[in-house]
Amino acid sequence: MFSIIVPVYNRPDEVDELLESLCSQTMKDFEVVIVEDGSEKTCKDVCDKYADILVLHYYYKENSGPGQSRNYGAERAQGDWLIILDSDVVLPPDYMQAVEKNINCQLAAFGGPDAAHPSFTPVQKAISYSMTSFFTTGGIRGGKKKLDKFYPRSFNMGIRKDVYLQLGGFSKMRFGEDIDFSYRIVEAGHQPQLFPDAWVWHKRRTDFRKFFRQVYNSGIARINLEKRHPGTMKLVHLLPMVFTVGVIAMILISAVGRVLMHYDDVHRWYWLCAAPWLPILLYSLVILIDSTIQNKSLKVGLLSVPAAFVQLMGYGFGFIEAWWKRCVRKQDEFTAFEKNFYK
Repeated sequence: MFSIIVPVYNRPDEVDELLESLCSQTMKDFEVVIVEDGSEKTCKDVCDKYADILVLHYYYKENSGPGQSRNYGAERAQGDWLIILDSDVVLPPDYMQAVEKNINCQLAAFGGPDAAHPSFTPVQKAISYSMTSFFTTGGIRGGKKKLDKFYPRSFNMGIRKDVYLQLGGFSKMRFGEDIDFSYRIVEAGHQPQLFPDAWVWHKRRTDFRKFFRQVYNSGIARINLEKRHPGTMKLVHLLPMVFTVGVIAMILISAVGRVLMHYDDVHRWYWLCAAPWLPILLYSLVILIDSTIQNKSLKVGLLSVPAAFVQLMGYGFGFIEAWWKRCVRKQDEFTAFEKNFYK
């Protein structure tokens, strides 16, 4: 049997949608463990609504963050396999069937990709594009099959319960705890597999401000993860920082050109003012065209341009701050915007 574990913090509406999608699964041999992580807006009433339809267990505990809440649920789960989901996902009807089809006795862990549902808002679709596109993240979060190693993430992750307990579950990291866990799974000699057909609809953040805070902490987490697991940082992880520094440099160069135009011959310095914007405009055009084609929507394409810059530069700024504090000043692990995430 499978145990689906979902930590929740102040998101009853999302839990309602997730549980509704679980009711429609073509494979029914699973239980659901909802762990309320000290929420002020609880989902107890929502869970009661599905108590006669699903094998559902609801627990309320003091706030400790998503990783520790998953551990709390895992300790109480009855299944041989634990499926970790975020509360902001919705499952297609054949998700559990796809998982069951791919499971084998040698496997220790697996994960699946995510996608944007047609009913998502244009902003949510733009954010989803920015997190999965080749032109923003290199496609590493988009469910690529040709990966030397696959590291499942907590929005769609499965692991055998005995392996979970052997590794001690998730750490106390507030951000990057899922990648930290995946690294520890691999370091223990297991190789998680990607199940491309076991995908979920993932809402992610609902506006650019929340999205910026999320990716900023992801940038910080990348340095924290490198400190915990030396050698895991790859070239692709550095690209948002390079992009951020490059954009700032081009804006500053353009500003210098503008100042020189003011005090000297206008035509002489026009190129210095205008030329730095060409790469930025070209990149924006590529994002606009690619997202418009993928989403079949010009509006989503237009919104994908700021979403891409928020994703790359938010991550880049967080990465730079963490590099300065942890690598230069030798400080301990930290996160940003703590009052806005899980208390």
